[in-house]
Amino acid sequence: MGNVLAAVMPGPGKPIEVRELSEPELEMNSALMDVELSEVCGTDVYLQQGKLAGVPYPIIPGHVSVGRLSRIRGVMHDVSGRPFAEGDRVTFLDVHRTCNACYHCLVAKASTRCPHRKVYGITYGLDDGLTGGWASKLYLKPETRIIGLEGADFSTFMSGGCGLPTALHAVERASVSLGDTVLVLGAGPVGLSCVVFAKMSGALRVLVIGAPEHRLATACDMGAESSCSIETYDDEQRRNWVLEQTEGRGADVTIEATGVPSAVVQAMQYTRDAGRVVIVGQYTDHGDVPFNPHLDLNKKHLDVRGCWGSDFSHFYRGVKMMSHPELSKPWTKMKLDRYGLSGANEALAAVASGSLVKALIDPRQ
Repeated sequence: MGNVLAAVMPGPGKPIEVRELSEPELEMNSALMDVELSEVCGTDVYLQQGKLAGVPYPIIPGHVSVGRLSRIRGVMHDVSGRPFAEGDRVTFLDVHRTCNACYHCLVAKASTRCPHRKVYGITYGLDDGLTGGWASKLYLKPETRIIGLEGADFSTFMSGGCGLPTALHAVERASVSLGDTVLVLGAGPVGLSCVVFAKMSGALRVLVIGAPEHRLATACDMGAESSCSIETYDDEQRRNWVLEQTEGRGADVTIEATGVPSAVVQAMQYTRDAGRVVIVGQYTDHGDVPFNPHLDLNKKHLDVRGCWGSDFSHFYRGVKMMSHPELSKPWTKMKLDRYGLSGANEALAAVASGSLVKALIDPRQ
């Protein structure tokens, strides 16, 4: 038993503090993981800004992490029934305690809406123990869904991070058909993974609208055919650009991955009549936006679908794809910036500004 260093978020608007915490006693069928990398994403920025409800501050952020199992008490299995061993390279689903007994789990088949679900680094707080990845060690509670990462490169997997299963879910919801032109709004981590998955799903062309320029360049490196900057073109010019790219019709499929409410209306306007729109970027409440139900939606005969987070199936498939030497190659194009625990505030500021593509916390630095 020893001490653990952790980057703690005391509350909304307060800077991250590095604290020394005690290593926990393990419950039966639980484990301790030595963290090697943990993600800094837009959700962590929203957590610091107080934009998520029900967060039990203080918390240890970091809901997608990788590392090695250092201690196991009892037995922890993967979905195939194989037991894990101390020293195994692993990641885990950040969503915990999905009940598989409520209406949403059993009838609606929408486990992301289970009212009992808890999330490491978000709705588990410091009182719940070492339940976030911005720490040298992380406590894996009983019934946590662990996935082995043998054969996978940690950095490549973390390039996808939490945006990977979210994007997989969004593209799945979009029902991309062979030969479709797919428009992705937003060039952050979710949007970039949407580019790759849309191509894998058979899209003939993928277009991206977003900013800044270095993220748009990354989108093209990862498979987008063309991009348009919101810093250079206004809404009308962007709409004309989409029409020029699609023979005057609009995109067959548009995926909104920006987090900006006005982009939801733009997604409908940029899509062809009888096309499909998936809204995945509105994870937090950024306010209302007006739209014309007749012109923007009904007259266009659009199929508009919401997409909230992801479930274990998306995470599991994402892990397997990132463990594949060929399929994972597009994510190696993403530039990673690493910070130690003491640099967590700097990392949050960089993510909030969009000045980098992906930030990671490395507790060993």
